[in-house]
Amino acid sequence: MPRTMFGRDGEGEFQILLDRRSALDIGAFVVDGVDISPGTAIPSDGDQRIDHALRGFLFTCGPDHIRHPEPVEGFKDGRRFPLHGSLCGTPVRRTEMSAPDEPPRCRAETEVPLANGGTALVSRRWAISTDESQVLLSDRVTNTGAKPFAPMLMYHVNIGGRMLGDETYIAGTMFGDDRWPWRFGDGESAHFCLPAAPTAIDGWAQVSLGPFEALSGRTLIVRFSTATLPFLQMWRCQRGPADVISIEPVSHRIAKRTDLAAAGEMPMLAPGETVDYTLAFQIR
Repeated sequence: MPRTMFGRDGEGEFQILLDRRSALDIGAFVVDGVDISPGTAIPSDGDQRIDHALRGFLFTCGPDHIRHPEPVEGFKDGRRFPLHGSLCGTPVRRTEMSAPDEPPRCRAETEVPLANGGTALVSRRWAISTDESQVLLSDRVTNTGAKPFAPMLMYHVNIGGRMLGDETYIAGTMFGDDRWPWRFGDGESAHFCLPAAPTAIDGWAQVSLGPFEALSGRTLIVRFSTATLPFLQMWRCQRGPADVISIEPVSHRIAKRTDLAAAGEMPMLAPGETVDYTLAFQIR
């Protein structure tokens, strides 16, 4: 059974369904009875973990790799990092919900076997703000293995394209005064990655997508700490039955692992060390 949390956006109610099968990611984000997640309108990469996760509103790449498979450094047996890293599809070890008379929150711990043979612990905390309008996510990754690894993380915030219309735009701190159409780029699928840290306000970047025709003109706003998520990536796919757009705060620019390492952009996390990531979203 999923864990469920409730809130309000000023005009109505929402609920998030947390998926215990997949690191306590969000399986559904239901606003006034409408789930804005893409559901089955997604492309398949042939990885059942990702097919399951991509149907939901939020899933997490990492903590050892993001994006498509690449060779694992230091091994000559041909092993590769799995698509989007090792966390996705890993069941949580335990969860703890707040009491009914307390502000809504949920804690979880997930032990992750890493592709290089090490291990990591993802300590996750979901919370609803005191005014019940904003969902807050705090993640801490701890290296519980015996050797260092380079942490990487990307959050996929997935929205069904059926929710959007011709007047739906992307805006945010990294775009300045510009607004981009949600069908950016050319063809059936497109993506981009922009630095978010230089234009962050008090260390936080913000991106919005809206208005949503299916939600009476409301807009989705995603905020994230650029201390460890200094880039914004976005992706869309309208190919065949697929109709999805994704807002993706991410720790690294688009480049091969070898190129990132050569540029000094793959700092190592020693055994026992931790790194934190923070994200928030709301409908308004």
